Amino acid sequence: MLDLEVLEGTINHITFRNEENLYTVARLLPNDSKTPVTCVGRFISVHPGESFRLRGEWTTHPQYGRQFRVEAAEPLMPATVDGIKNYLASGLIKGVGPSTAEKLVDKFGLTTLDVISVTPERLQEVEGIGPVKAKAIQEGLSLQEDIQNIMVFLQGHGISPAYAHRIYRHYRQDTIAVLQENPYRLADDVTGIGFRIADGIAQNLGITAEAPERIRAGIKYTLEQSLGEGHVCLPKDTLQKEAEKILDVSSPLIVQGLETLLKEGTVQEEIIDEREVIYLPMLKAMEEAVAERLVSWNVQQGQQDFLKQDLIFLLEEAEKRIGIQLAPNQRQAVLSACQESLLIITGGPGTGKTTIVKVILEMYATWRWKTLLASPTGRAAKRLAESTGRPAQTIHRLLEFGYEPDAGLQFRKNAENPLKADVVIIDEVSMVDMRLFYHLLMAIDAGTRLILVGDADQLPPVGPGQPLSDMIEAGEVPLARLTEVFRQAQTSLIVTNAHRINRGDFPYLNQPDKDFFLIEQKDSENTPALIVKLAQERLPAHYGFDPLEDIQVLSPIRRTRVGTAILNEHLQAALNPPKAGKTQKEFGSSIFRVGDKVMQTENDYDKKVFNGDMGRIVSIDTEEHSLIMELNDVDETRYISYERSDWDQLELSYAISVHKSQGSEYPVVIMPLVWTLPSLMNRNLLYTAITRAKQLVVLVGEKRALAVYIRQERGRERFTGLIQRLKVFTG
Repeated sequence: MLDLEVLEGTINHITFRNEENLYTVARLLPNDSKTPVTCVGRFISVHPGESFRLRGEWTTHPQYGRQFRVEAAEPLMPATVDGIKNYLASGLIKGVGPSTAEKLVDKFGLTTLDVISVTPERLQEVEGIGPVKAKAIQEGLSLQEDIQNIMVFLQGHGISPAYAHRIYRHYRQDTIAVLQENPYRLADDVTGIGFRIADGIAQNLGITAEAPERIRAGIKYTLEQSLGEGHVCLPKDTLQKEAEKILDVSSPLIVQGLETLLKEGTVQEEIIDEREVIYLPMLKAMEEAVAERLVSWNVQQGQQDFLKQDLIFLLEEAEKRIGIQLAPNQRQAVLSACQESLLIITGGPGTGKTTIVKVILEMYATWRWKTLLASPTGRAAKRLAESTGRPAQTIHRLLEFGYEPDAGLQFRKNAENPLKADVVIIDEVSMVDMRLFYHLLMAIDAGTRLILVGDADQLPPVGPGQPLSDMIEAGEVPLARLTEVFRQAQTSLIVTNAHRINRGDFPYLNQPDKDFFLIEQKDSENTPALIVKLAQERLPAHYGFDPLEDIQVLSPIRRTRVGTAILNEHLQAALNPPKAGKTQKEFGSSIFRVGDKVMQTENDYDKKVFNGDMGRIVSIDTEEHSLIMELNDVDETRYISYERSDWDQLELSYAISVHKSQGSEYPVVIMPLVWTLPSLMNRNLLYTAITRAKQLVVLVGEKRALAVYIRQERGRERFTGLIQRLKVFTG
């Protein structure tokens, strides 16, 4: 660092910014020059108007010429009138935009920052600033000064601005002291900060690679990472091998560290299918409780004496009222729903799951049973309500998930405060992971019936476990499997091909006046432009579809030329281009613009928006540095406000991943046939994607890629113990 040159100045333009790796290309105006220079390197946080002391060296790029390559960037408080004005207008301080910044600097000049920090009441001398706004500005500046100190400490550790804010909000003034004492606390204490970030800080603070606290934290991290891959537990030998790769230490150290964690109870061991597996204690307890609860339901059958009446007669009357006639296996499913206290109804598209639910509800209405309907996502719940004509809600709302002053975020409906209903019907159960399934079962009273409806051939949940598939495979839960595709659905190639693909057969393609097409495209570089043309011109012109409301692009992956990130850039430029009067704001390497389709990417229980919720940006406030998303919820339209520090929760959703599309339906689905990891090129993913479409499917890619997707039955195996636990309990 001693041999590096020092350059001080003010950022006046961000040419490029990658929020994932923090690589930035910026134009900086040096304090001793009137000519901007190009700076390239990793900036933890950077905005136009900010001043920096940069350490690095001058280089010459063959295409872009002379550049200053940054090795370290230290933020500085501005010392000139223009610098202060640009700093305040940069978007860092809530409530201060360009016009307010200009008024403040015109009034206080070089003393502006001192006035804000020391005598904030004087801000009320500026027109439009009252006591509340003055206090907010002072707190905003104070927050930035604290964060800048943290940024200097964290320099070079790869922590994004959003993560820095999270760390500061958790530890406040103790941030640096906590990190110096034990940086691995980050992984446990701060949402979104994992082992790798904590490990980078630890190593720079002198903690050795073989330190016991690092080994233990790394093993726990390995197990936690497996949850993101859908596992509830990991075989002991697999955990040790994966931890050895991550930590890059010898096997004996891993074995010793795991033994310590087992003695502490931080992790727990069990034998599943004659194999030693390791659990996080909470997941093990949940899986055990789920198995025990499911088995106990089967003992409750036949408790309602009045169900001994003629169910066939009541079913025929229900069919007449609705105006339909069920097929034999559909009838049996309805009768089972009346006879069993617990029932799974599963089947593919066109097999009549929705119709059966409507008839079941009609039967329950005969007995005046109170029935609650729910689905995992808002979009799925809205579709359930529309198809049945009955109120439906998300599982989180059903269980009254919210903030409790003394306990934090909680499910208010639980074993002590169960749901008051005769029947609970859950749709799209394939999306429900072990954690949510546990909370659902605990909130259902012993005398309440539970009907689980879903397609077991869809992709498994994003979270750990696969309760629906495991229950079906165990064979210990009553099951109604629908296999017959009905005449109306048979006219759709979407339905026909979904079943063909599910059997491993090649689909019918490009038939006149049908709804399933493959457009051959071998060059992935041309695929985004072709998808844009389909969405913007060809499909709207030929079928009359609305590009924004009716057409959804689904991709298996986020990155590469045909991943969601690149596709969103192209689709945004085509479907919602910039124009005069349409507000937009840069955020990292992205642009948010009024009218954009956006998706929530993580659960925010304060705002009551959840991972996968989709809406439209209806306003952006450049003064307050906030935006508002319009969200069409199950039974209402809501407007969710996001401060700039929360914008990392949103991403464009003109194109989304297939996993994020689960539980939704769209008039049109366009899907690039991406050549990617074998684990992603599988039948379940393709099946899930095409069954999201109601009217039209357009695949873009190669036939041989399509064949690979169909040939590969499933992705990676998921390690769970639910199947064995169910069999042991029923013994």
